Amino acid sequence: MTTTTTADLYRDFVMPTYGRFDLELVRGEGARVWDAEGREYLDFGAGIAVCSLGHCHPAVTRAISEQAAKLIHTSNLYLNRTQGELARKIVGIVGLGGKVFFCNSGAEANEGLYKLARKFGAPTGRYGIISFTNSFHGRTLGGISATGQEKVKTGFAPLVEGFSHVPFNDLAAVEAAISPTTAAILLEPIQGEGGINLATPEFLRGVRALCDKRNLLLFFDEVQSGLGRTGDWCAWRSITAEGVEPDGVSWAKGIANGYPLGAFWVGEKDAGPDTEGKDRGPLSDLLGPGTHGTTYGGSPLCSTVGLTVLTIIEKEGLINHARELGSYLKKSLEELNLPAVRHVKGLGLMIGIELNDLTAVADAAKETPALRVTKALMAAGLLVIPSGERTIRLLSPLNIARAEADKALAILGKVLSEIS
Repeated sequence: MTTTTTADLYRDFVMPTYGRFDLELVRGEGARVWDAEGREYLDFGAGIAVCSLGHCHPAVTRAISEQAAKLIHTSNLYLNRTQGELARKIVGIVGLGGKVFFCNSGAEANEGLYKLARKFGAPTGRYGIISFTNSFHGRTLGGISATGQEKVKTGFAPLVEGFSHVPFNDLAAVEAAISPTTAAILLEPIQGEGGINLATPEFLRGVRALCDKRNLLLFFDEVQSGLGRTGDWCAWRSITAEGVEPDGVSWAKGIANGYPLGAFWVGEKDAGPDTEGKDRGPLSDLLGPGTHGTTYGGSPLCSTVGLTVLTIIEKEGLINHARELGSYLKKSLEELNLPAVRHVKGLGLMIGIELNDLTAVADAAKETPALRVTKALMAAGLLVIPSGERTIRLLSPLNIARAEADKALAILGKVLSEIS
């Protein structure tokens, strides 16, 4: 009798929505994972910036087990103390007052921000959102409409009305794109899927000033970059510490170490009057009963995991660790002076390695340079994440050790020297 492989099961029963690597991971511990044949890998992808504390962190495992034995789900019809505590924690992290809504993913968190923008602009007929080229905001219809990459939109027309895209870090283009129907501006302080592209401090401050001048909302998508990854709780503060206060922020990925959880925060800006001239109160109360909801978001179990993860990041000093070790990795990569590397960019443990022209190598394998290098690194025992055609991402757990960073550097140096 023929044995059915995992690849066979995927081929026969799983929709082909991903170009998956031929690698089956079965176990993890910290920054290491093992495949079905028992081979060990150093994981500098961390589930695409999800496993902030690494794989199978004992405190997270314990929190899941203990809460699952008490109460997993009740629905949002009832009070849940841990959800309230997690919301208080996040509001404290942002430090600007406001309130939080919990959901299941980054795409859902961003959908909440789109709805907030429309609710805010409804009395004056405003609904448009400006976002940026090379951005990524999820794969819902709203998410791909907001995303500034044509490849994610193909075949899904008509898209959601109201989204426009301008070049990243181009303040003049933003100002020119503002129309009478514009309600908000949405940006990633660091574009993850787009290639680890950082907003400049001047750009962030300029966009905030434009929003103030034109009474627009400013939203930050920190699904990949937030909650410690860049060496600060909030990625925008890693770029500029003053002059910028958003009106809404979305998170997911690293918030619960792999347990599905998303969230968006909304500040206390005055929402302005309704169509009858009545005060609508603060923005954080604008989505009232019946305007937004979720079945699973903020359950006792996911709230417990999220609160556990954020508490550990704080208690173990992992934000400073991410900033310091990320700086060490970035500087060490630059000092290798590898011919294959055009540029090393990023903040904290969100690092991008932009590759030089590897056309001959890529053409030989009929793959992009980023994919070709990702596969070569995998074969050498290091997992990274491709980003666009020419950039690979290092998104390790926030608690990696210096020795693990050095091992990754050794593998990167060897493979990139050989492949160039």
